[in-house]
Amino acid sequence: MSIILPIEIGTTNTSKMHSVKMLLDSEAIGNLIDKDFVYTKDISTWNISCPIPVFNVDGSSNEVGRISKVVDIVLCYKTHSERTLITNGHLLFVMGALIL
Repeated sequence: MSIILPIEIGTTNTSKMHSVKMLLDSEAIGNLIDKDFVYTKDISTWNISCPIPVFNVDGSSNEVGRISKVVDIVLCYKTHSERTLITNGHLLFVMGALIL
């Protein structure tokens, strides 16, 4: 099941807040944020020591390559907030396991 939620995200190093729409997907196995969004909003990224390979449903390697960066942000929905590391990918916001 998938739900789109209006949320606020805040950066942990500058405390800038951004309003976004997040896709909450109960079948997702990870959390992703769009790399272009990260760049245009000037959100700091950190390299991860061991890049994560990305595979398609058929098991082949994804053409975008490995995930090599994360962002450290605070997600805010209504009265709930949660700090999380999110990988820098090609989808705007996909959260696999966010407890609201």
